[in-house]
Amino acid sequence: MLISRRWLGALAVALGFAVAAWFLGQWQWHRYEAKAARADRINSHYEAKPQPLADVLGETPMPLSEEWTRVTATGRYAADQTLLVRNRPYEGTYGYEVLVPFTTDAGTVLVDRGWVQNARSAESLPTVPPAPTDEVTLTGWLRRSEPSLGRTPPAGQVASINLTEAGRQVDEPLLGAYVVLEVERLPDGSAPPRPTALEAPDTGLGPHQAYAFQWWLAMVGGFVLVGFGVRREYRDGLDDTDSGAVAAGAAPPRPKKVRIWDEEDG
Repeated sequence: MLISRRWLGALAVALGFAVAAWFLGQWQWHRYEAKAARADRINSHYEAKPQPLADVLGETPMPLSEEWTRVTATGRYAADQTLLVRNRPYEGTYGYEVLVPFTTDAGTVLVDRGWVQNARSAESLPTVPPAPTDEVTLTGWLRRSEPSLGRTPPAGQVASINLTEAGRQVDEPLLGAYVVLEVERLPDGSAPPRPTALEAPDTGLGPHQAYAFQWWLAMVGGFVLVGFGVRREYRDGLDDTDSGAVAAGAAPPRPKKVRIWDEEDG
């Protein structure tokens, strides 16, 4: 029965589904691993003692393992070269993130000072608290350059925090990562006005691990359905055989004799 064309086709479909479920489970598992690795990086760096910027960052792109390293640096902002990053969310609302080049002894690093809400119309720019012109000591977290979105926004704006694209709009070469501002202090210890601080990074792992196990368990589903179908067809075939025998005049099978002591034992 299993060698019929219909059931061989059903087995092929079940096998194809099992292979697809395997790869979908692998995909979800890799997403889980990426989120787990990111959470580990954040948890190990986010609350750590800040390190001098020059000790951990140079002109080459920062490796992924160093992302979210907490750093401190002293320098001056180039406030006249402020850049706005378009379409950035904050608590469900879209606005701009404010990037300002920050010149230190180690070089110039781009600092994300925070978020501002969109203006009332798309043709207008939002009001941005200006970066201080005095020397500043800041603390923040290093982030890697974001991928380019392939867009060309107006001058003074960028579509993503891509250091290559941002570097074309500033006067000096940028270091190999940017800084998400935590706090900044003027020489007198005061904190200058700044945009809204960004939200803390999400360290949740999501449902990807559970989805991976669900896909892998589903691999046997097609074979189980084929097995049930074959079993049902086999039993229907037996019933048809018995019915044909009765219709042809064959005596129905005799009921099994039950002895008295069998009934008593039961």
